[in-house]
Amino acid sequence: MPTLFRFLVVVAILLGIGFAVVYALATLVEPESREISVPVPSNRLTSP
Repeated sequence: MPTLFRFLVVVAILLGIGFAVVYALATLVEPESREISVPVPSNRLTSP
């Protein structure tokens, strides 16, 4: 039984570290915004 408890503690610690990394990336890293232009074919602009 102690090995199961130790395993669960290690998994819980790893999950906690993973959630901390995801939270830090979500709050501390700002995405770089830029303009995007997509060409539209002319046959989609004309009405049938």
